[in-house]
Amino acid sequence: MFAKTKAFSGFSVDDLDKARHFYGDTLGIETSEQYGLLTLHLAGGRDTLAYPKPNHTPATYTILNFEVDDIDQAVDELAARGVQFERYDGPGQDEKGINRAGGPYIAWFKDPAGNILAVLQPR
Repeated sequence: MFAKTKAFSGFSVDDLDKARHFYGDTLGIETSEQYGLLTLHLAGGRDTLAYPKPNHTPATYTILNFEVDDIDQAVDELAARGVQFERYDGPGQDEKGINRAGGPYIAWFKDPAGNILAVLQPR
């Protein structure tokens, strides 16, 4: 039924203005707004919808992963823009918050609504 239907992802935020500033200005993603909804125009034609939700609860899982060629450079640049990286219990994370134990190198951070995002570098 939906094999040829365009689909897109979405997630909630508690403040659309803060989300627009974070995704557009801090992360440098092209955004647009229509009908009170924020669209993130992600690379590869992957538009993603951010919608306001008064009783928003942040996602407890990673909602967006941004693949980068150089994770150290990406983490440094994001930190310079005010992004704080998450620290999780367990081995693998270095002083920058980059987990280098198994799998791709990955570092997690949150948007202003508390949703978890990540930058990752395949190995």
